Amino acid sequence: MTSVHPSRFTSLLDLARLPWFGLSDEGRLVMTDKSIGPIADMHTHLALAYVRPMSVDLNKLHSETQHYLPSCCAIDLDVYVNRNMSPEIVKELTVDLTLRSLGPRGMRATHTIPNLTREMDEIGIRASVLLPIDFPVLSHNADVSLAAAASNVDKLFSFGSVHPYATKVEQRLDAQYDKGARGIKMHPAMQLVRPDNRRARELYKMCGQRKMVVFWHCGPAGIEPKLGQYMNQVRHYERPIRENPDTTFVLGHAGALQFDEALDLQLRYPNVWLETSSQSLRNVTRMVERADTRRVVHGSDWPFYHPAISVSKVLIATEGKPEVRRQILWENGARLLGVT
Repeated sequence: MTSVHPSRFTSLLDLARLPWFGLSDEGRLVMTDKSIGPIADMHTHLALAYVRPMSVDLNKLHSETQHYLPSCCAIDLDVYVNRNMSPEIVKELTVDLTLRSLGPRGMRATHTIPNLTREMDEIGIRASVLLPIDFPVLSHNADVSLAAAASNVDKLFSFGSVHPYATKVEQRLDAQYDKGARGIKMHPAMQLVRPDNRRARELYKMCGQRKMVVFWHCGPAGIEPKLGQYMNQVRHYERPIRENPDTTFVLGHAGALQFDEALDLQLRYPNVWLETSSQSLRNVTRMVERADTRRVVHGSDWPFYHPAISVSKVLIATEGKPEVRRQILWENGARLLGVT
């Protein structure tokens, strides 16, 4: 499909050249087309904390969100989104996600609830899903995200996070379920557990028994360490999918740089869903044209990226297909979450 819309922009604000967006009186990017929406964002994160307790004030509003892809950067929609990052930007985000997770400073200080909900309102996003990531010990990100969702029930939902090598895995899963977790987030590269690990497969079975979704980071993104790229290989995901037909698996980033392999899994297994965040416009278009669009959901990966980037790709890819647009932007995600 040849798009009539531009795919390259000089900055985030330049996305206002697309027909659905504009600039507010304050000079912020906003959705101006009132026919678009509602929108669900199935892939967001608040600031994460490890080793030490959460030190970021998650209820503080900052004048600007410091996304890991800065708003001043040029944006090419037709590449995997981190290809818009320079090596210097990748280095900075890596430090922010690791060393600075021990304290309250850095870009992560702006990754708060009010900053997320402000951008949701500006882009027409009705509901966002928080995806915490925990280690076996010395992290409590799931508790923080579940509490945030409980305090913002009209906008935020949260998944849980149970590391397969944590103690009392089933009790932890049940505790998070009781707090409202709709599923769990698994990140093989960060948690250093291959998706087909035996303990991980036992956890997926527990999720299926509780009708909890497993949301994976899926596929190598190219900016993680070599071990992480190995952990994320799409070939490692098929065995648990095949062994757990009653568990719903969402392939976050739709396989990242291995999109073709992820698309193949979605077409062969009815318990597999694709999520759009970070994918190129070309691959989002291929999802629209080739995937089962009843099992495709939109995600932004906020605060790595402003949500207008991912929303714009879906809007361009679904031009002239209003039913598919509604499915991907809202209906499929709402069905997963059990909301109307």
